[in-house]
Amino acid sequence: MKVETLAVGAFQENTFLVIDETKGESVLIDPGAEPERLIAAVEKSRTNLTAMWITHAHIDHVGAIAGVKRRWSVPVYLHPLDLTLYRHAHTQAAMYNLPFDDPPPPDKELADGDTLEVGTLRFEVVHVPGHAPGHVMIHGNGVAFVGDCLFAGSVGRTDLPGSNGGHLSRSLEKITALDPATVLYPGHGPATTVGEELRSNPFLNGTARIVA
Repeated sequence: MKVETLAVGAFQENTFLVIDETKGESVLIDPGAEPERLIAAVEKSRTNLTAMWITHAHIDHVGAIAGVKRRWSVPVYLHPLDLTLYRHAHTQAAMYNLPFDDPPPPDKELADGDTLEVGTLRFEVVHVPGHAPGHVMIHGNGVAFVGDCLFAGSVGRTDLPGSNGGHLSRSLEKITALDPATVLYPGHGPATTVGEELRSNPFLNGTARIVA
């Protein structure tokens, strides 16, 4: 497995190109902006893009879907509880005066316990609401794509429409129950590990409190 991180757009959101080198297949997780860069990365990898997996539907995680979809008609996977955010992403963009290319409707629903596949790789979907109602974590093969639930040294915002501090706290318990060596790929900033966050993240070691 190979994971390529591309920080894109005004929010420097992490889009991940996940590659199964055995079969030459790939997926994009959270194609947030700059579709031309993402398309170029896929083409450079010489892989067959098979899907786009969305951890949650905030503007900075869905802004390149339309552009990529025009290049490859691959299915978009989204949890249904984030469908309202997804359909109104253009409203989010207007709040920041950002141009936005409305994504087409998602093709597949994500649900807690689902298995996702790319080539020979298998990943499990875990519903982790709090930052967004339909937020999911995608984990397997020693890594977890955690969207905006957890960052290196911080956690996701709970002051946005549909967010909930209590839900996020319970979701973080699910994430930190993974093996301490699990590499966490967040929606912004550098990768980290479960063990490192349990040790040093103030929201996980009792130094700071998540606002409900």
